[in-house]
Amino acid sequence: MNKLVVSPSPHAHSGLSTAQCMYGVLIALVPAFLISIYFFGINALLVTATSVVACMLFEYLIQKYLLRTTPTLNDGTAILTGVLLAFNLPANIPLWIVVIGALFAIGIGKMAFGGLGNNIFNPALAGRIFLLISFPQQMTSWPAPSPWGTGVDAVTGPTTLNILKRGNIEEIANIDVINALIGNNGGSFGEVSAIALIIGFIYLLWRKIITWHIPVSIILTVFLFSFAVTVSEGIEYAIIFGELQIFSGGLLLGAIFMATDYVTSPMTRGGMILYGVLIGIITVVIRLWGAYPEGMSFAIFIMNGATPLINKYMKPKRYGEVVKND
Repeated sequence: MNKLVVSPSPHAHSGLSTAQCMYGVLIALVPAFLISIYFFGINALLVTATSVVACMLFEYLIQKYLLRTTPTLNDGTAILTGVLLAFNLPANIPLWIVVIGALFAIGIGKMAFGGLGNNIFNPALAGRIFLLISFPQQMTSWPAPSPWGTGVDAVTGPTTLNILKRGNIEEIANIDVINALIGNNGGSFGEVSAIALIIGFIYLLWRKIITWHIPVSIILTVFLFSFAVTVSEGIEYAIIFGELQIFSGGLLLGAIFMATDYVTSPMTRGGMILYGVLIGIITVVIRLWGAYPEGMSFAIFIMNGATPLINKYMKPKRYGEVVKND
């Protein structure tokens, strides 16, 4: 007898399995990982390895001994969560803090909701926000980038986002955008190189693992909003300010690799664009007027919670449904 199986969203069909999608995203993250090793050395490798191993271990233990289900480590989701969590951390963060973040990401962010397909929030983001609130000093002490990580014991001064938040026109005018593009600046080690992340974005589009709607809507919104609030200082300054908002901090990492998470993002194209626009607005609001210089993680987290509402009111027409004209 055939049984009708109802599973959580998303229900979009493609030729790629869950594992193929997850490993495809991991491949897209390779350029950013290589750049992080070049600028932060062995520390970036150790943090990433610790995060991945801890996420896989906690997922296995929870599934096997708490949920009493068959462990699903082969689907690559735990590995991806570990990599994304690590990419949102400073390269010099103590490894025991990384383990705590991995436990929260998998145990609370994912498994507490029932595992893959049921989680409301992106697990890596949940882990990152938990660590930021619990260990603010360790999470905001950025090591200085240097070739092969020879200077990672030195702590940098203000990051680009700190300078942008202060709003000092002379300081902002002296920022070298090239450093943000190649990764030669302070911050979480997986987010520093805009070029590496854009290469990953192109790969994901080519493989059709994600669509352009969420990343592009976030990036355009951040630029236009940033431009609008600073245009009174001059068009040239507003353009530079908008560019730095895009290339600095975790905006590209979040827009490309975290906001596009299948489970926690809207299903329709219109919903994706609305979702991306609101993430962009919230990000700029927090960056300019909030307590933190970075708002990308909080913006995605907030909109993850709004995704069911977006799906409810922006759902596609049912297959075979006849639209009645009044």
